[in-house]
Amino acid sequence: MKSTNISRREWLKKGTLTLGALALVPHDIWSSNVIAAQKEGRTFLYNSNNFFNEFTPPVVKEEKALTILRSNENPYGPPPKSAKAFQDEVFKGNRYAWKTLRELKEKIAENEGIHTNQILMGPGSSDLLEKVAMVFFQEGGNVISADPSYMSLIVVAKSVGGQWKSYKLLEDSQHDLDAMEAGIDENTKLVYICNPNNPTGSITDAKKLKDFCSRVSEKVPVFVDEAYLELSDNGLRDSMNTLVAEGKNVIVARTFSKIHGMAGLRIGYAIGKKETLDIISEITRGGMGITGPSIAAAATSLNNQDFLDSCKTKIADARAYTMKYLNKKNFSYLPSETNFIIFEIPMEVKEFLKQIYAKNVAVKSFKFWDKNWCRVSIGTMDEMKLFTKAMTEIFA
Repeated sequence: MKSTNISRREWLKKGTLTLGALALVPHDIWSSNVIAAQKEGRTFLYNSNNFFNEFTPPVVKEEKALTILRSNENPYGPPPKSAKAFQDEVFKGNRYAWKTLRELKEKIAENEGIHTNQILMGPGSSDLLEKVAMVFFQEGGNVISADPSYMSLIVVAKSVGGQWKSYKLLEDSQHDLDAMEAGIDENTKLVYICNPNNPTGSITDAKKLKDFCSRVSEKVPVFVDEAYLELSDNGLRDSMNTLVAEGKNVIVARTFSKIHGMAGLRIGYAIGKKETLDIISEITRGGMGITGPSIAAAATSLNNQDFLDSCKTKIADARAYTMKYLNKKNFSYLPSETNFIIFEIPMEVKEFLKQIYAKNVAVKSFKFWDKNWCRVSIGTMDEMKLFTKAMTEIFA
């Protein structure tokens, strides 16, 4: 991708997204879509997507009463030491946090084996996915990804004039890397891979993926979204970060929203070639959207591996409990190495969502492969028991 001299102001005028939309964080965009779809009585949140869509949840009067199992959050975080660091940093809130941000980037660079100029910070990894989409697809082109996959980058790419070329996952739910590579053409601007994949929870073989990324990145940039990788069996041992260190045109995104338990604190980062990240930074600056307290909490969490390991163990135990229940009740689900499970629903989805929300349990439902699915996030063991109790009552 070639650099451009277009200014931020000119780019915002040129793009089809409004300033108001750009100001929204991913959760705000999701919430806005939900409210609009509920008012219009729509079955799906995204009318323009024929391949993969999310069912509109029912209107709920007492949202605070719900057991929230729909956003793949860590129910145990943030680490207590990170919460303390956040609180302490609030009293320095009158100052810009450039120094602490630089220190965090230095710590990240050391962990990832790269230089600080190969890091782009942002308020969560979804923010960075969306910014990449805005920059890469301002003049059209196509993005290649799995079907289904996390839609944040895809939706924004389409909204600014890009096209989506999707390739169905293999029977074992891994990415069809051969088909995706064969699909690259002269209009392909980016290959996007979410690994582990959302919403399926499945993971693609690390060696095959590394070979793919190494080879394909010589043709087009490859964006690997590793938001859930730390929750997988092998964890960061399966990361594509070594390719970045080798100088490959690979972007790897991480977030503090999942295993670190900081979804509400909004912090994440992407690593990649300096030249590629500079193109993105010409248009939009990631660090401006992060607060000093969030930076302090993230930096502290990187030194709390024992807490993170404890979270991973408890999530894995609750996931195993949920899978055992689904097996017992003959629900067909996809393999997961994340903090969520997706399974087929043998009921009309609108009625299913109505009933499970009525039991104060909030989940998500999707349509893909001509099937209806429920995705449940893994909460505490007590929360998962509330979920299985509700399921038993619904499907008695």
